[in-house]
Amino acid sequence: MRKYVRYKDSGISWIGEVPEHWETKRVGAYFNENKALNKDFIFKKAYQFKFGSLVLKNELGDEREYEDTYVKYTVLNENDIVFNGLNLNYDFVSQRVAICPAPGIITSAYIAMSPKNSIDSMYYLWLFKTMDNKKMLHGMGSGIRLTLSFADIKNQLIPIPPLPEQKAIAEYLDKKTAQINELVSAKQKQIELLKEYKQSVIANAVTGKMNKNRRMKDSGISWIGKIPENWDVHYLFQKVREHFISNKEIHHQNLLSLSYGRIIQKDINKTDGLLPESFDTYQIVENGNVVLRLTDLQNDHKSLRVGYVTQEGIVTSAYECLEVFDKSLYSKFFYYQLHSFDVKKMFYGMGGGLRQNISYNELRKIRIACPPLSEQKEIVAYIEKKVSSIDSQIASIENQIANLNEYKQSLISDVVTGKVKVC
Repeated sequence: MRKYVRYKDSGISWIGEVPEHWETKRVGAYFNENKALNKDFIFKKAYQFKFGSLVLKNELGDEREYEDTYVKYTVLNENDIVFNGLNLNYDFVSQRVAICPAPGIITSAYIAMSPKNSIDSMYYLWLFKTMDNKKMLHGMGSGIRLTLSFADIKNQLIPIPPLPEQKAIAEYLDKKTAQINELVSAKQKQIELLKEYKQSVIANAVTGKMNKNRRMKDSGISWIGKIPENWDVHYLFQKVREHFISNKEIHHQNLLSLSYGRIIQKDINKTDGLLPESFDTYQIVENGNVVLRLTDLQNDHKSLRVGYVTQEGIVTSAYECLEVFDKSLYSKFFYYQLHSFDVKKMFYGMGGGLRQNISYNELRKIRIACPPLSEQKEIVAYIEKKVSSIDSQIASIENQIANLNEYKQSLISDVVTGKVKVC
């Protein structure tokens, strides 16, 4: 890519050199803080931050219900640049800079800056987003929770290209990032299709749908339908029992948790405020157990709630732990069938109470389809081979997405700071 003919030191540590004809000024020379309040309740809809953009809140109820709050909000002008300068010492993930697409309001806890006439807002949006991406904002702010103010921003040095260049750079970045985002979106769709395919592979395998030439019979299980003629149907309690061993007297230290359908290890020594003072109330789980999180069913319809245990450890007693006791049922086959039951959201028709929790008393009545043991093991081997291949494809695409996003951020940074010439 092209470069400018001559460069000079910008005096800005994170930028270094800029094109020789660019100026360097402080933010306050080109932006005013916008502190205008919605005191007459002119605007009834408010913006919120969402992935580095401002989007309108989808408020419920009568708009007058929000009047007392919204009259204290800041009135934004089109092309105002807004910073979310809250909790800088806790949150290193959020995208903190956005531009206002049309007049509206936003909480006064955020910083709103109105551009002066001699600059292009979109160029400076890209510049401030680059600062955000490089975590420059996290070295600013004050107070225990490191909160950013306009006073922290206004004295920051920024490059000032000629206005025509600002516009050309902004247009170039709009075009190029849109192209990259389109590529990323297409790859994300590939991942979703592969994930759907993976679930269909598992479901077809554990319900006997792999070979269409087999003689079939009705299973009597609504979510399964027909099964191979040589398969049996049993109630869960005929093959599986509740497994509970208290950690109170054992004090096991290998802390496990169910996350996105996988049993993961956690650091028992971490003090992040989410772990209890004592693990005496936890339960011990063993290799081959199946763990289920069957709480808050009415609130969360996305989580995968079934996990397979491969090592001894402890989990919260809020989980339900199951143990296969009948040797004619392979524990991994049982797990995969229960996983498909979970993926099809069958748990949501069960449970009781205000929070719709499920206990073993409800689980024991679930009916499971059981092939001969040798076939169960063949099915599990087939599933694991296919899943491994699909997961490798997903990982490859995720790596491509990461590279595209890294390239996008590098391109934005190089163009907006004059390392690359686009006009």
